[in-house]
Amino acid sequence: MCYIFPMFVFLKLGGSLITDKTQPYTPRLERLDDLAAQIAVARRELPGLRLLVGHGSGSFGHQAAVQFGTRRGVSSPTEWHGFAEVWYQASTLNRIVLEALRRAGLPAVTLSPFASVRAEDGRVRQWDPGALQECLDHNLLPVIHGDVILDSARGGTILSTEDLFAHLAPLLRPQRILLAGLEEGVWQDFPARTRLIPVLSAANLPPSFGEAQGADVTGGMRAKVSQVLALLEQVPGLEGLIFSGEQPGNIRRALAGENPGTRLMPR
Repeated sequence: MCYIFPMFVFLKLGGSLITDKTQPYTPRLERLDDLAAQIAVARRELPGLRLLVGHGSGSFGHQAAVQFGTRRGVSSPTEWHGFAEVWYQASTLNRIVLEALRRAGLPAVTLSPFASVRAEDGRVRQWDPGALQECLDHNLLPVIHGDVILDSARGGTILSTEDLFAHLAPLLRPQRILLAGLEEGVWQDFPARTRLIPVLSAANLPPSFGEAQGADVTGGMRAKVSQVLALLEQVPGLEGLIFSGEQPGNIRRALAGENPGTRLMPR
């Protein structure tokens, strides 16, 4: 399906797509440049496209998070030291992503979740989206990312990009949530990968969504699919897409309203 613009889209560039998750602290620089170029083309070709970009932490934040157990909570001096290390690594990758977007001529700005989000027991408790909305109004490209967050119950935690999207979607009402990773979509028979599910809802979930490769403290494919499907039930008119950002032109195609992967629909 192709859409008549203007269209508001949340796009996540998965950690497995922009980093080598099997090699600590290893960005995929050529892939990032290609993804940024596709986003730039889409913005030129699709007047009125409003876009929020989020990205995962891949082999940066996840490595430190596993070492210190940050998502479960933070209390001891060692754990707070780990909290700061996860922040540093997530911020380092964010800077690399921003540099790629800038090279593509995009007016990208990061809205740091750590600085603006407060959580309670692993969920967003407070986040004013006013600055993000103003960025969109001025045709900037706002960028968020999985990050450490101060948490009233756990001391500190980690919120994934999907966690952040889940809070923002009911407030900002995008029409599409696009999750770009390595997999072509959701497989009926992972890991054999012979039967791709074209349309998925809570009514036809496969027995397994597969497992993430490399460290992933925020749940991998299973958590992502479940979270987006739950969100589709809350936000009327919203649909999702899980697809491969490795395939040439897929980011541009998805931003144009095509479905090169598994389309997620309400029940």
